[in-house]
Amino acid sequence: MNIKKHLFSIILLSYHSQDRITAVFQHVAVTMEKEKIPFEFIIIDDGSKDDSYKIACDLEKQDTRVKAYQLSRNFTSHYAKFAGFSVCNGACATSIPDDGQQPINTYVQMYRQWEKGNKLVIPYRLSRNDGLIKDVFSKLYYKVMNSLSVVKYPPGGCDVFLADREIIDIINARIHPINTSTTVEVLRLGFDPVFIPFKRPRVKSKSRWTFKKKLKQASDAFFTSSNFPIRLITYLGLITSLFSFLLIIFTIITKILGERSLGGFSIPGWTTTVIFISLFSGLILFSLGIIAEYIWRIYEEVKDRPGFIIKKKED
Repeated sequence: MNIKKHLFSIILLSYHSQDRITAVFQHVAVTMEKEKIPFEFIIIDDGSKDDSYKIACDLEKQDTRVKAYQLSRNFTSHYAKFAGFSVCNGACATSIPDDGQQPINTYVQMYRQWEKGNKLVIPYRLSRNDGLIKDVFSKLYYKVMNSLSVVKYPPGGCDVFLADREIIDIINARIHPINTSTTVEVLRLGFDPVFIPFKRPRVKSKSRWTFKKKLKQASDAFFTSSNFPIRLITYLGLITSLFSFLLIIFTIITKILGERSLGGFSIPGWTTTVIFISLFSGLILFSLGIIAEYIWRIYEEVKDRPGFIIKKKED
């Protein structure tokens, strides 16, 4: 890999983007040329079924700054970022969506911060404007992540970041891109990130980030960066053990005294038995489910399968 000093690698995450690729590149090129920022434009086609990759290859032939790659299937945008980092030649790199949700001026700001010596620069949203329900769930998600995991997201969350070559090399060499995301991994690395606020513009295009993909990414990010679920099992075990111990003492006392009620409440034997069997069965299954999530992730890691596959280009 030929690393070029001061080169800014901008990775376009392309998925069914045939109507957007050219416009995004032209927008980036005009801005970077105006700011005198040397750049390369890497297009990672994430298994599109339309003409996105063909258009990317045509653009590559027209401009030497463009490099086009295609993944073997749709791995989702976070893994497309990993793929982009693995092939970029820049001294720093970032990603760009194709729908205009990340203002182009934030890329200039990120690069200027990098020129000052900052190795990790993260723009974060001041607002979303995705609708009341989506906004509420987004705020709740980041609040839970910041409370229960080792990563700390900026207010409003973030999708894009600029990483210095040192961080890129760590990601490529040390991070296994399975059941995780680039955002979680860079936030865990440290490097004193610089945060840049921005207002996300409203876009009319329909999101291709489906609810299923969002749910998968949210669970991966949570279980990758938090040990709270495992500790929760321990806490539940301690609480239920204490509760059971106290219940045993109360039951013995009532038997000795010959009482048929506890605290004034009648205690039919079969009802109590069914309730407690159901309670503890539910707790056991819940605990096994949490443990299974971690075991499954360990199983995926030890298989050492690639997180993404870049197809070879046809001559």
